[in-house]
Amino acid sequence: MSAGNILVVDDDQNLIELVGLKLQGAGYSITSAANGAEGLKAAKECVFDLCVLDLRLADQDGISLMRELRTITPDVRVIILTGYGSVESAVEAMQEGAYSYLTKPFNTQELLLQISRALENRRLNTEIQRLKGLLEQAYDFPNIVAKSAKMRSVLDTVSRIADTESTIYLQGESGTGKEVIAKAIYLASSRRDKPFVAVNCAALPEPLLESELFGHEKGSFTGADKSTRGLLSQANNGTFFLDEVGDMPLSIQAKLLRALQDRQFYPVGSEKPVQVNVRIIVATNKDLEEEVAKGNFRIDLFYRLHVIPIHLPPLRERKEDIPLLADRFLKQLAQQMRKDLKGITPDAMQKLMLHDWPGNVRELENTLEYAIAMTRHDMLTEDCILIRGAMASGRGEAANPFANMTRNSVKSYKTAKYEFEKEYLFHLLKLCGGKASEAAKLAGKSRTDFYELLRKHEIRIDEFKRTEMSQN
Repeated sequence: MSAGNILVVDDDQNLIELVGLKLQGAGYSITSAANGAEGLKAAKECVFDLCVLDLRLADQDGISLMRELRTITPDVRVIILTGYGSVESAVEAMQEGAYSYLTKPFNTQELLLQISRALENRRLNTEIQRLKGLLEQAYDFPNIVAKSAKMRSVLDTVSRIADTESTIYLQGESGTGKEVIAKAIYLASSRRDKPFVAVNCAALPEPLLESELFGHEKGSFTGADKSTRGLLSQANNGTFFLDEVGDMPLSIQAKLLRALQDRQFYPVGSEKPVQVNVRIIVATNKDLEEEVAKGNFRIDLFYRLHVIPIHLPPLRERKEDIPLLADRFLKQLAQQMRKDLKGITPDAMQKLMLHDWPGNVRELENTLEYAIAMTRHDMLTEDCILIRGAMASGRGEAANPFANMTRNSVKSYKTAKYEFEKEYLFHLLKLCGGKASEAAKLAGKSRTDFYELLRKHEIRIDEFKRTEMSQN
């Protein structure tokens, strides 16, 4: 099998023969052309992975030839050959989309290295587009962005290991997209037509988690009025995703380890084993080696799960992805809220770029959702970007409400939610000048539901109208 199909276009016959011999010796399939017309004719008859073009041909320049070749094969990689006096033109060629350039006379080993890198770049781009296509088609995930080298590396790894049966260990901070990557692995695997079953180990208490994982027999505990198949059974022949596996209780870790080793387990209250064939993917935002050292995670289970590790980079380490993510979220959320937005102002984008995003992609999406709901313009402006979604009481100032939090000051989730909701309504009405219909529309609520929220929080809308009138 050929390592790649390459077109070489140069009016120097000696150079063509030399390059052809070297490339054929390296396993490449070579087609040569002495001018641009021959090169175009060859490109119409055969699909090339890469083209090596002389910048100055007898019948046309290499840049215009490159443009024509890319109308035939858009993803073809191009390496430009140039003399020392034409380096500026070669740089122009790269700005037009050439992969790289070499000055004559060149070392053939350097040419081979450039060709190898260019073809690997093409292969990686093809794999990323394939994975993104699978995700968008099956799950409508337009927020998969991989412009940064770190995310491209993640998707490259996914493409390499997806069709294996190995256990995958995803590690990354909250909000980095671990479940999205788990589904990418599933969709690119041979099990894509079988079930994908997920469980969040941190979301369920110990007794309920055991029952959810392994199932239970009727009468095995109070409230078990019928037998239930566990999630592991439901995932049989498919993929089983254990999210936040680092929060799994030790007692269940032992049972999971046995299930993975034996490929069978006992439902709660049953003496009959259930056999399963599943591909395991786990995710955690914790350092499980540290948890092992603390005695919170079994070392034998850690080694059973830590087969192919993939680290999901935090957003602060892939900031070149922020503009693309922001653009995708803007289009998606604006459509959901039925708002006509043209884009994000440079000042607003700068504010997004300067933040470290401890909540990662999820925090970015939430911040933009709030900003889109609050804006009254067709461009998202800096004043609508409230970092970390914090609102200082009565003044609309961005702040961190958790900066001074202590164990003794922590509020219940219900209380915190109530207070946040009230602050949100306060700022929304202030922004809309007390116009309830406009505020309800921005919040995505019916007027009836919106007035119900105002009554719940004892907010009088006439106070906002008086404030608006006094300011005018």
